[in-house]
Amino acid sequence: MVASYPAGVVKLMTYAGSVAVDSPGTRTGGVPLTPSGFEWPRCRECAGPMQFLAQVRLADTEAGNAGLLSLFMCQNDPGLCDEWDAAAGGNRAFVFGADAVHVANPPDDGVALLEETCAVRLEKFDADNYLEASERWHQQTGRPAQEVLGQVGGRPAWLQNDETPVCGDCAQPMALVVQLEEGHDHQTSMNFGGGGCGYGFRCGPCGTAAFLWQR
Repeated sequence: MVASYPAGVVKLMTYAGSVAVDSPGTRTGGVPLTPSGFEWPRCRECAGPMQFLAQVRLADTEAGNAGLLSLFMCQNDPGLCDEWDAAAGGNRAFVFGADAVHVANPPDDGVALLEETCAVRLEKFDADNYLEASERWHQQTGRPAQEVLGQVGGRPAWLQNDETPVCGDCAQPMALVVQLEEGHDHQTSMNFGGGGCGYGFRCGPCGTAAFLWQR
């Protein structure tokens, strides 16, 4: 299912300060909330643990959905593990259900966590697209443009060609759950190649998910 808010409305994610690493709801960084028995994903190329990027409440894009989308990406050898590709094994996206209430244990090796856990404020903005909404928010609030952390739902603003993933189970295009900017502070931000964006998708009927980034 696609976003439940009207066409012409963009739901921006804006920086709302630091928050506890195990905070529920949509955030970037911290430690993921998962079902019991979760095993931290490892990169298919280097075998190191992936870095946890963000979790998104699916209720923020689909009313009544109690699940989470959680995103991970290898940062042990940046640029060498094809972490930008949705299918190369350098990243993972998980759809968790309402039982995602356990704080996962990060591995001791590799680069597993971001330097800051950021709270997210969701702000609906009348605009034709994400880029227009971001610029209007910046102009109207006077806050730095870097404090727009992305969007939930809606249509992706691709920096290159359309790379919408296709579900491996039903062969249908996945729906955008979240588009992520690198972050408000370059010292604690995600690494999407310097000025890139990450894109998290899911197939609602099949419960599958995918992640990729572009620059």
